[in-house]
Amino acid sequence: SGLPPAKGLSPFRNPDWGRGYWIVKPSRLFLSERVFLTYMTIYSKVIGRLAPSPTGFLHLGNAWAFFLAWLGARSRAGGLILRMEDIDPVRSRSEYATAIMEDLRWLGLDWDGEVYVQSQRLDLYARAIAGLEAKGLVYPCYCTRKELRELASAPHMALSVGQGGGVGDLGAPYSGACRNLTLADRARLEAQGRRPCLRLEHPAQDMHIVDLVQGECGFKGEESGGDFALRRSDGVFAYQLAVSVDDAAMGVNQVVRGCDILASTPRQIYLLGLLGGDVPEYAHVPLLLDAEGERLAKRHNSLRLTTLRESGVAPEQVIGWLAWLAGLQDIARPAKPSEFLSAFDFSRLPKENIILGRETLPDFIP
Repeated sequence: SGLPPAKGLSPFRNPDWGRGYWIVKPSRLFLSERVFLTYMTIYSKVIGRLAPSPTGFLHLGNAWAFFLAWLGARSRAGGLILRMEDIDPVRSRSEYATAIMEDLRWLGLDWDGEVYVQSQRLDLYARAIAGLEAKGLVYPCYCTRKELRELASAPHMALSVGQGGGVGDLGAPYSGACRNLTLADRARLEAQGRRPCLRLEHPAQDMHIVDLVQGECGFKGEESGGDFALRRSDGVFAYQLAVSVDDAAMGVNQVVRGCDILASTPRQIYLLGLLGGDVPEYAHVPLLLDAEGERLAKRHNSLRLTTLRESGVAPEQVIGWLAWLAGLQDIARPAKPSEFLSAFDFSRLPKENIILGRETLPDFIP
């Protein structure tokens, strides 16, 4: 059994995945990104994504999330896209993108087709904003960061957003101060040298999703953070816009990511609806935290994959330890990702964040 070949595309088998299904990669006759993605969407049960930001080297926390995202798609004979989310021109580096791909290959986490790069898709984001502007849903906001912080600290603007959320992940809640500015008001603020960001009107609507890991999640409309930015005042497109445009365009129907992004889900679902995209299934996985309870960051040098690789650690050791943390095996036995395809189920994952202490740190960490 397998997918029928399509003109301009060449199917092939990957025996390491342990299943006799077909996946697709572009050939020289591949005509366009749209043809390839449409073909994947039609013939794949799941389209997942690996979406790293090339602002530093990958660490074990990144490997944990990407391993689970890989299993989520591949265990259901799905496709997987690699997308470099490099819209931040100050922090993103090509050398980090190269290292990320090397780390993923080292772990045995593959993807289909070419690598998508957000900095090469800026025209798509601009067109999306233009379409939303034409619907009267976007307006310029001249509030400074200081003013936004002052608004956020006001008693009536306090937020509490559930596990993994919080004002820090959503940004400061917005009061709508610039929503109804007149043309004269805008001209006056611009004459003062203020450059506006562009905000999307976001109605305060309650929302409910069933997450593959966290279960039923309810979001109160007043806790959504209000109208949110689509483009910063310096012209950089916002994360919420870029990921929503790309997920819709690429047919992504499974999103696996850390639970720290859970609070952003209502914004992205709202944007997907405006853009004509379908709502994917979500799996917000627990974070790996250090002994102090802080989430792993790129400053944790000893936990970098490049550091581990250079010190002689085998990728099977890392995968086996990650699988043990995920409850996929009883001991941290070295293993390859494909060994866990048949038994993988998001419902087996822990919901709570995992602290890496004496009992949970892997043996290969010095």
